[in-house]
Amino acid sequence: MSVEAATSDPLSRHRETLDAALEAISTRRYFSAYPESPSPRVYGENAASEGQAAFERWLHDDFPLDTPGARGSVASERSPYGPDLAVRYPHLPADEAALDQLFSAMRAGMPAWRDAGPDVRAGVCLEVLARLHARIFELGYAVMHTSGQAFVMAFQAGGAHALDRALESIAYSYAEMTRHAPAAYWEKPAGKGEPLRMDKTYTVVPRGVGLVIGCNTFPTWNSWPGLFASLVTGNAVLVKPHPSAVLPLAITVQVARAVLAEAGFEPDLVCLAAEDPDDRLAATLAVRPEVRVIDYTGSSAFGEWLERNAAQAVPYTEKAGVNCVVLDSTDDFAGMCRNLAFSLSLYTGQMCTAPQNVFVPRGGIETDQGHKSVEEVGQGVAAAVDKLLGDDARAVEVLGAIVNDGVLSRLEAAADNGNVVLASRTITHPVWPDARVRTPLIVSLDGAEESMYANEWFGPVSFLVATDSTEQSLELFRRTASEQGALTAIVYSTDDKVLEAAEEAAVTAGVALSVNLTGGVFVNQSAAFSDFHGTGANPASNATLTDGAFVAGRFRVVQSRRPTPAASSTA
Repeated sequence: MSVEAATSDPLSRHRETLDAALEAISTRRYFSAYPESPSPRVYGENAASEGQAAFERWLHDDFPLDTPGARGSVASERSPYGPDLAVRYPHLPADEAALDQLFSAMRAGMPAWRDAGPDVRAGVCLEVLARLHARIFELGYAVMHTSGQAFVMAFQAGGAHALDRALESIAYSYAEMTRHAPAAYWEKPAGKGEPLRMDKTYTVVPRGVGLVIGCNTFPTWNSWPGLFASLVTGNAVLVKPHPSAVLPLAITVQVARAVLAEAGFEPDLVCLAAEDPDDRLAATLAVRPEVRVIDYTGSSAFGEWLERNAAQAVPYTEKAGVNCVVLDSTDDFAGMCRNLAFSLSLYTGQMCTAPQNVFVPRGGIETDQGHKSVEEVGQGVAAAVDKLLGDDARAVEVLGAIVNDGVLSRLEAAADNGNVVLASRTITHPVWPDARVRTPLIVSLDGAEESMYANEWFGPVSFLVATDSTEQSLELFRRTASEQGALTAIVYSTDDKVLEAAEEAAVTAGVALSVNLTGGVFVNQSAAFSDFHGTGANPASNATLTDGAFVAGRFRVVQSRRPTPAASSTA
């Protein structure tokens, strides 16, 4: 089937979705294209059971996917809830011959994909999203059993919200690609002579191959924006999952390849690079000359390595950060404690947006319940955590499971330093007895102990830090965010001057700020189309999900011009 026949108008089916997304990125109002509730009333009575069965069919079997250059297979996933997934994927070795074969196959389809134009590429990518949405329960279980998220969170963050972020990146990409006219007639007066006349065309040209380096905790939410931004702008995309979270991205690649093939394009425009945990494939792929765009979420050390060493590529990185809470005063002490308790507990703090340092003046704070000392603030938050997680069956649906041994090691190490305000406890999961489930730990420290709290303790670890004043709290927040990076911050105060100072500190440090959250909005959650995730203005990230800068560097505009024929100029 020819490309022309297969792709005459692929955007028509999804035009309404794209137009709504384009409006949303402009107005920043609430918009979601994919329902976040897994309710049978929304998705159908059998959707959950069919999705679970689809997920289970992959276990202990070969995943049907082709990767040029692959040799043998690799299975590296063990669910944080206990069982080995034992899904076998094509193993991509790091040797030169295999990678030459891979990149040759991926680049072969790029000219036709480039020439198809923004409308066709957007239509194909939106069809991929539609088919991923049709498999949202399957994806939810895949995210749950690779990341350790509880199912509802995996369905929402790994499914509906990830789809929204992907759609957002497509919308931004489309807006940037179509900002200028694709062609123009140019006429310049030339005195008494004939005007100078030119016909000009402007072609969106991709950079090359985009490399997506997936993370363990949010394999789809963190990967899909870059994947679809690179693909829709004309690049081929190589997806290198975290060895412990391959299945959600293998499903993604499978769907993308099928849609591309049906539309008449080479399926090798999107490939999966599955590795053994000891292969260290990402570093090898990142410096290949074919790779011109890199999307990465993970440790600061490797993110900074990419920024220094992958000189041929444009890197978009999200790294570690130290997120802070500044407590000055509140007119809803109970609501503040409940809100913070949920933010500390959600997915056991295994979120790059989760709060870590809670700064409180050592003289205490004023509240609607009277003056509260530092100790009473700690007790209030601890009590709210205990109430939220008091029932084990409910608690596991908030906490999920610990994703790796590093989280457990940090939890144990933090408990040996400072005074424990709230001890972490082990919970036995009622369905998955081998799951590693822990409640949050809160440790009190003095503001002088920066060596403890000024670095990221990823996981269910938070510090209640006593400071000399709110002014010092804000300065510590500004300094740690500027030096170590941060993705979120939150301030509680009834004083407008304090709030103004907090906003100034956040702007200076380049951190997204929340103010006086006491209800159903939490500091570690962000909404696609309205909230920018990351600013690129501090060491925690060099990019934003999602804005124009996130997509514009993935392509260039190349012009062609020629004199206008005389007959055309006078017609």
